[in-house]
Amino acid sequence: QVQLVESGGGLVQAGGSLRLSCAASGDTFSSYTMGWFRQAPGKERELVAAIWWSGSGTTYGDSVKGRFAISRDNAKNTVFLTMNSLRPEDTAVYYCAAVWLTWATTWSTYRYWGQGTQVTVSS
Repeated sequence: QVQLVESGGGLVQAGGSLRLSCAASGDTFSSYTMGWFRQAPGKERELVAAIWWSGSGTTYGDSVKGRFAISRDNAKNTVFLTMNSLRPEDTAVYYCAAVWLTWATTWSTYRYWGQGTQVTVSS
């Protein structure tokens, strides 16, 4: 079992940047695929980015490719989401999620979730 705590959300102007962090505890972090998802009011939860447990593979949602980057530090049990060139449509609650030794891009596959952090991009 793993516990996840996100941080780094906030209010930023369009074109700006934010870096989200997700600190994990409770189990072997390096055995988990980590994902970032987001959900805006009235919309479905969608994949932002995911990274293999080893860090050797990543994938991104189409709307964030080229702007966002996911990374992890297994020594610090932390996964990061660096968000550049932010747009108002990036406004959402961002969630960190984990699944054990499985490559997954759908939110229903992920077993463990953080509480979410709000990102608001003003125009």
